[in-house]
Amino acid sequence: MAQQHPAGNGAPSLDQARRQLSRYGLAADPQAVLVAARLMAAGARLGQAGEAHFARFGLSTGRYRLLAELEDHGGEKSPSQLAAALGVSRATVTGLVDGLERDGLVTRRPSVEDGRGNVVILTARGAQRLRDMAPEHFDRMQAMVAGLSVEERTVFLDLLARLVEGMSALTDG
Repeated sequence: MAQQHPAGNGAPSLDQARRQLSRYGLAADPQAVLVAARLMAAGARLGQAGEAHFARFGLSTGRYRLLAELEDHGGEKSPSQLAAALGVSRATVTGLVDGLERDGLVTRRPSVEDGRGNVVILTARGAQRLRDMAPEHFDRMQAMVAGLSVEERTVFLDLLARLVEGMSALTDG
């Protein structure tokens, strides 16, 4: 059987999951519930760590993701394309772009394809910010998973993809 690492940081234990399910008279698999609860707790902690990480570069996770999305796609995208790519609302993109534009990292200009809409453009300053932060950013990303072997990372990526597919169980009607 795989080693069960201690929960720590307020994450539930298998015994706690069993007790809760018993208390409510439910037949759910306590280990499945524990995995989901720990994943949610880890996601929250990772979100907090990500915000602290990007703050050292004067960014938020959302701002970084938007800049990286622009960089990966020729430096220009419409707000609706950004919203779809980032999995957020147009209003969220507007807020991110407003802040990035104030910092000179992106700019807006009218769309050539649709004169009514705008496109968001990565500025030279924004591209330079990404270049400047890249060495430390990617070193820290690598360090975060340094405790996993190449084989474990491969398995983790597969498991993570399957868990992401299962997230609809939390959001569907």
